[in-house]
Amino acid sequence: MDFLVRTTNNLPVDTPEERRRELQQAERARAAELREAGLLKKLWRVPGTRSSIGWYEAKDATELHEALSSLAFFPWMDIVVEPLATHPQEQ
Repeated sequence: MDFLVRTTNNLPVDTPEERRRELQQAERARAAELREAGLLKKLWRVPGTRSSIGWYEAKDATELHEALSSLAFFPWMDIVVEPLATHPQEQ
């Protein structure tokens, strides 16, 4: 099942730089694992924001939730998930 996932990172601006770097490294490492596992297909940054859009492929919403909640920034993320279905013109 395909999902479009919009995330906004709300990590507090006063987070110490060392902690911010630790979280960024952990986030990148986990995203690489999700890519390798075939769940994270593509990731885009929304210019001028702290937001991203990702294309995920998961067997169901539970698997997607487990993947998203495993991200280092998850506690500070606003997430909007849109399940995708094939459009008739694409068949």
